[in-house]
Amino acid sequence: QVQLVESGGGLVQPGGSLRLSCAASGFIFSSYSMGWYRQAPGKERELVATIRFDGSITNYSDSVKGRFTISRDNAKNTVYLQMNSLKPEDTAMYYCKRPVRQWDNYWGQGTQVTVSS
Repeated sequence: QVQLVESGGGLVQPGGSLRLSCAASGFIFSSYSMGWYRQAPGKERELVATIRFDGSITNYSDSVKGRFTISRDNAKNTVYLQMNSLKPEDTAMYYCKRPVRQWDNYWGQGTQVTVSS
């Protein structure tokens, strides 16, 4: 069965850094693009970063571009999100998922990121 397990969140001060991890299983991870999403209270879930199956191409939302870096290790079935220069508006629950609507039923539990002084 498909499993997506996010980890690495926590409480950080503005300007700080975190690295999130997403451990995937139940599908051929190395064959598919992956994405990181986030959802803040009262707001819609948004796609913040994607990475091609082989890591060759990445894309970012304007709000995180230049601060976040998505990467993957296909040998470990893991996708990462390095988050630098964090801002309070980055506070959200972060999720990983294949960035296609057909996978919208496969959300994991997410990992909470809180940026506060």
